[in-house]
Amino acid sequence: MQNNNKMKENSETRNEVSSINENRKRKISRVDKEETELDTPSAFNPKYRVCPYLDTINRPLLDFDFEKLCSISLTRINVYACLVCGKYFQGRGTNTHAYTHSVADAHHVFLNLQTLRFYCLPDNYEIIDSSLDDIKYVLNPTFTQQDIRNLYKSEPKHSRTVDGTLYLPGVVGLNNIKANDYCNVVLHALSHVSPLRDYFLREENYAKIKRPPGDSIFNLVQRFGELMRKMWNPRNFKAHVSPHEMLQAVVLWSNKRFQITEQGDPIDYLSWFLHTLHRALKGNKTPDSSIIYKIFLGEMKIYTRKIPPVDLDDTQKTLLLATEEYQEKCQQSNFLYLTCDLPPPPLFTDEFRENIIPQVNLYQLLSKFNGITEKEYKTYKDNFLKRFEITRLPKYIILYIKRFTKNTFFLEKNPTIVNFPIKNVDFGDILSMHNRDKLNNTKYNLVANIVHDGEPNKGTYRVHIFHTANGQWYEMQDLHVTEILPQMITLTESYIQIYEQSTE
Repeated sequence: MQNNNKMKENSETRNEVSSINENRKRKISRVDKEETELDTPSAFNPKYRVCPYLDTINRPLLDFDFEKLCSISLTRINVYACLVCGKYFQGRGTNTHAYTHSVADAHHVFLNLQTLRFYCLPDNYEIIDSSLDDIKYVLNPTFTQQDIRNLYKSEPKHSRTVDGTLYLPGVVGLNNIKANDYCNVVLHALSHVSPLRDYFLREENYAKIKRPPGDSIFNLVQRFGELMRKMWNPRNFKAHVSPHEMLQAVVLWSNKRFQITEQGDPIDYLSWFLHTLHRALKGNKTPDSSIIYKIFLGEMKIYTRKIPPVDLDDTQKTLLLATEEYQEKCQQSNFLYLTCDLPPPPLFTDEFRENIIPQVNLYQLLSKFNGITEKEYKTYKDNFLKRFEITRLPKYIILYIKRFTKNTFFLEKNPTIVNFPIKNVDFGDILSMHNRDKLNNTKYNLVANIVHDGEPNKGTYRVHIFHTANGQWYEMQDLHVTEILPQMITLTESYIQIYEQSTE
């Protein structure tokens, strides 16, 4: 008897669930049918009309940099932007949030953020008008091959925003949402690596890359491409761009390792970002498997030998050095950036009781990679001597100047100033004669310089970028963009530098 009752209850529950699902399906199909009927022309509801509300569009309020979700239901499906107030709403049929907003606030012109089609609500007819093309281009900028070639012209044109502000495409500020300046400087620097910029300005370069079903890491590639196109858009409504969608993807795919509300380290972010982009573009270990490796990948040999313990006498050390374990070993390795170690700062003040600001030449830091200089590395158990020999230089060299050291108690910053030339840095000086003969050009020019200011845990980041077309240097810190003399760049506490192979 009890079993029969249970079976009866289960069947009733299944019937209830199936009826709920049926009601839900009918509701969805009814909404789809309504919107389909609204797109069907008739005598009283023509498909296209001349809209009398186009003059209500408020372009200064339009901002398409943020996540495309409904401001009420938070859904990402079928989202429309109100072109009068700039808010996002779902749907356009009756009983939808967009429809209700159009009736309640008398805002009539809406844009579908996915299809890029304009509609007038609550009348529900499509608007086709060439005067709206500028809005469509701000939402989804596109670049032709000719547009990209124009970026290399010697006299780039300034663009004007809707409020009359002049700006230079590619030299626009990025919003600091709270503490994401460490991400902004990296994005600014990468946007002026010309081959990387040219690749992401044309979406078709990576749109056809096939990914496994359910693999959504490719969204990071799409978000970076969208941000790059918006930064170089000559028709922006504002002289700045918000990296909100891009950083949301970073937070998601780094498992919250990088946050927009907490300060981070640009070199950690840069390393993670380049490797993640490489994987998302279906790159492998071969040098030309992705645009990332084509631009930044270099090769080196690492020679390692173990050091005998210091408490042994000379005889024991000699016997150990003759064993296989203590022989020098060579390993071939790839690199995306080179870590340069600064000499320790002086402990004492000068005769005027002032701290001495130490200085070091860039070539002295690069001598670490000449294949001769040995550097000691310690582990909890053994000590090793390593030397590094660069065998292949990439088209773009990233230098990481290691300023921060972490001990048991706190984080310390090395204030040493690095003296470096802006142009014609000859990396051939650190190569062996054999490796130098294999390379046609070993001279590089600086294109980006990331700087850290302030205390180790409380500082801020800014970046100097070189605009190739007009030959001008700019200093960028979030929304602040100013011109700067190249002589001033060498006086800063450089943290990350990007060098471009010279074409001269």
